[in-house]
Amino acid sequence: MRNTSLLALLLLLCFTASIAQEKNVPGHELGIRKATVPLVLDGVLDEDAWQQAAVAKDFFLNYPTDTDPAQFQTEARMTFDDQALYVGFVCYDDKTPNVVQSLRRDFDYNANDHVTLALGPYNDGINGFYFSISPEGVQLEGTIAAGGQESGSYNSTWDNKWYSRVTRHEDRWIAEIMIPFKSFRYKNGLDTWNVTFVRKDVKRNATSSWIATPIQYIPSAFAYSGSLKWQEPPPHQSLNVSLIPYVAGGLAADKTTDPVTRSNELQVGGDAKIGVTPSLNLDLTVNPDFSQVEVDRQVINLTRFEFQFPERRQFFLENSDLFDRAGWPTARPFFSRRVGLATDSAAGTVRKVPIEYGARLSGSLSSKWRLSMLYMKTKETLAIGLPEQSFTAAAIQRNFWRQSSIQISYIDKHSLGSNLGDSSKYFHPSMWEEKETAMGTTKILNDFNRTITVDLDLLKADNSWYASAYYSKSLDDFASGDNHTGGLFAQRTTRKWQYFLMQTWLQKNYNAEPGFVPSRGVYPGVNNSAAAVSYTIYPKSKTLVKIVPMADFNLSSIPRGVITDKFGGAGVRLAWLNTAEILVRYNYVYQEMTNTFNPINSDKYTNFQPGEIYTWSNVSMTYTSDQRKLFRYTLGVTPGQFYNGTNFNVNGELTYRYQPYGSVSLRFDYNDLKLPDNYGKEQLFVLSPRFDLTFTDKIFLTTFVQYNTLLDNINLNARLQWRYKPASDFFLVYTENYLPATLAGKNYSLVFKFTYWLNI
Repeated sequence: MRNTSLLALLLLLCFTASIAQEKNVPGHELGIRKATVPLVLDGVLDEDAWQQAAVAKDFFLNYPTDTDPAQFQTEARMTFDDQALYVGFVCYDDKTPNVVQSLRRDFDYNANDHVTLALGPYNDGINGFYFSISPEGVQLEGTIAAGGQESGSYNSTWDNKWYSRVTRHEDRWIAEIMIPFKSFRYKNGLDTWNVTFVRKDVKRNATSSWIATPIQYIPSAFAYSGSLKWQEPPPHQSLNVSLIPYVAGGLAADKTTDPVTRSNELQVGGDAKIGVTPSLNLDLTVNPDFSQVEVDRQVINLTRFEFQFPERRQFFLENSDLFDRAGWPTARPFFSRRVGLATDSAAGTVRKVPIEYGARLSGSLSSKWRLSMLYMKTKETLAIGLPEQSFTAAAIQRNFWRQSSIQISYIDKHSLGSNLGDSSKYFHPSMWEEKETAMGTTKILNDFNRTITVDLDLLKADNSWYASAYYSKSLDDFASGDNHTGGLFAQRTTRKWQYFLMQTWLQKNYNAEPGFVPSRGVYPGVNNSAAAVSYTIYPKSKTLVKIVPMADFNLSSIPRGVITDKFGGAGVRLAWLNTAEILVRYNYVYQEMTNTFNPINSDKYTNFQPGEIYTWSNVSMTYTSDQRKLFRYTLGVTPGQFYNGTNFNVNGELTYRYQPYGSVSLRFDYNDLKLPDNYGKEQLFVLSPRFDLTFTDKIFLTTFVQYNTLLDNINLNARLQWRYKPASDFFLVYTENYLPATLAGKNYSLVFKFTYWLNI
């Protein structure tokens, strides 16, 4: 009997060991061999190259638990020929309907079923690319920076040519992908690349990956990647040039003038992408046009700080991570929306400033060094008082350890022309500053602005520790001292705990004109301390995935030692297995005013004055419904005090999708502000219905309406896109603004744009 028990124990130990071995660990190897016969991209993995390829299998769950193998497994294979890299996925499934929001390319990563290849062809554990495919064959691609350790490390605006085919079966769907080597950058001479595969099974709210990844980390991060071992080296790239010319034109009318102002234009331009080396790319643009870019989502900003609208122009978004991550959100030395866009000081609106030409050199110099250089030249725009200007940005990054780096950035904005002393011709406020002298007040011309920035990122190999520091100095004619900013940050992430500490300082004369410094003009210099902590509870429940209590605190002071701001809060977030979530928070705010300000309208109502102190508190709640349903919604409510009065805020979004052909949504933000005396009583809201139709996986129509009571305007933007060939498009865009009271049109424009991607 004892022998029988011993034998059973040994068998159990062997079984347990075999199960543990199925849990692939970081660095796990996947071999890749060259195909000896041509492959047919048909979604059927029947060629010998596929049959002989190594298989990445035994996927483990990352969410909602990280202790079990995936219920529905995934297999991945890779091979290549002289022209392209091939990936074959077999995604086992049942007849449960997939969640596919639409057929639009570059789908929402978190809202669609899909499988992803994350590829690090520099083998530096920091930079790379990802390619995703849905069960309906819809494509998504993007770049990975900073090791992929946070959601902001992924940029889906990178666009390139690659090809895919998906076939469906009773118990699985198969995706076959071909990525031309000319479509991405890699370093010659490396026989190992970072690689991993991730399956997003939204219909079951499950995420699994080839390399087992703890639940607190992103499974596509390179800290949890395997090693792609090349049995033969990838082909050495020779000439790699892509030309992307465009033709655009249209007509416009402004009905607010008498007589009505009408205009029409036809323009040509284009981009070129030149592979200087397999890992270094030169992008050129001449007379770029961004008429097809979706309009900004309007907001009601009740704070003292400038709101940062996202960049949407693709030329500035591709390979932009070195510039985007320079500095911190409190002081970014470069913000690409400052190029080609400027505020009209008379109208208070943002105007386009025509760009004449530009160039960007970016990529990897070696496994340790990365480089990015940008030069843009804008045209004279006398309507808003701007001369010709040049923008230069350069950054070089040195990688060390496994996922750490140090970077130096240089940004320069320069106004060009021989008559810059004429303040009546070039009157834009960014060029002049009033200064008190012995002779009285005089205007000082500033024809240049420069910043030098150093960034240090330290990331532990398993992503459990992250530390960051930056220092930046600005140079211009306005001031020669008190022009520094910097910060220190440290974050610890474990299975249950996450906490961080942060300290920043910003001197009063730090001025990054081509950047984004939201507190400039609000404080006479500011020091800021912040801390946050959260604890994740994983309950033994069939419906509730996690409970996350959290707390944070932020304190700001000006150089003379006066504490001007205190912000603190505590709350709890609950996440259910059906994807629903709720967040409830208590918020406390203390402000000593440092500038003249009114949250509604400084010209219409009484302003808060420097030195005045206001404190208030409120409770906020945000609920997100089951995101897998055809009808889903997000609802946020914040009632309570606000400065010396009250505000009742309701915001959210309602969405109904007609899978997979599109969706109808309504965003809203309502504020019922009641401030005493003449400080203002207003009901402010933005209503934004959106109709998103995907007739096929190549023809898309988006209609976006925005009603903003603060601007007293209704904006209509309708955009038709036809992707007639890979990376080649035809756009037709109609925009009109109306008066809400009468729906009378104020102005309109109708433009078309035709682009063609040609590989040489």
